Amino acid sequence: QVQLVESGGGSVQTGGSLRLSCVVSWRNYRPACVGWFRQVLGKQREEIATIDPGAGSTAYADFVKGRFTISQDKFKNTVHLQMDSLKPDDTAMYYCVADLRSCTLLTAYREVMDFWGKGTLVTVSS
Repeated sequence: QVQLVESGGGSVQTGGSLRLSCVVSWRNYRPACVGWFRQVLGKQREEIATIDPGAGSTAYADFVKGRFTISQDKFKNTVHLQMDSLKPDDTAMYYCVADLRSCTLLTAYREVMDFWGKGTLVTVSS
């Protein structure tokens, strides 16, 4: 199984920055894809970014390109989401997600990742 623990959420003003972190641990198999989703209460969840821990390749949703950056610290088994130029529309619960299947396969078949963290709240005020 895979365990994910997020941190780094909080409150910022429009234009500010936050850095989310996700510590990834596993028992038998290292995740092949790790990413971030967000969800506003009552709305559909949105995929933000993914990273292939092995290859280091990344992918982003259009609405965060140029503002958010996903990265990893392999030695600490941690995935980060640097969020810059934050807007009130970015206010949401942010979840770290992971799967044993590849990011490519998940994207091709529009599969939802199997493992989710508990989430961390990001609030952006105007």
